[in-house]
Amino acid sequence: MGRLIMADFIDPGKKAPAFTLKDQAGQTVKLKDLAGSPVVLFFYPKDNTPGCTKEACAFRDRYGELQAAGAQLFGISTDSAESHVKFREKFELPFPLLVDEDHAMSEKYGAYREKNLYGKKSMGIQRSTYLIDADGKVVKVWKRVRVDGHDQQVLDALAALSEQN
Repeated sequence: MGRLIMADFIDPGKKAPAFTLKDQAGQTVKLKDLAGSPVVLFFYPKDNTPGCTKEACAFRDRYGELQAAGAQLFGISTDSAESHVKFREKFELPFPLLVDEDHAMSEKYGAYREKNLYGKKSMGIQRSTYLIDADGKVVKVWKRVRVDGHDQQVLDALAALSEQN
């Protein structure tokens, strides 16, 4: 059986891959249009699942602090726009959720990969987060995110980034 070729995560210091995706409302979001401020992209497996809900709600609860740090935050999964709309409304998420149904963007960022759950292998999004600086370079990558405390890790990395500038 042929091995799957999976893109690796992007190393810090490298340019973040360009992307154009629609958010839950059908608005186009392009990485190049976000230049000038830090961008946080969090890739998560599925709307309305326990871990993903906990992560999204943690970012929701710290959203003011993320904005105060100048960051733009986006959640990304392979769910449909309709699913994203329901997820945002149910949990009052203030940030856009990007639709990557064909997982092309998640693949570019190395987030879409083979997962092994209880011995069952499948392809899907591995919970991961990128911090991209105002110039479009990857500053930090969290590859296997543990939800507890992750919001604080992102805020700490944003604080460190603003001290460098």
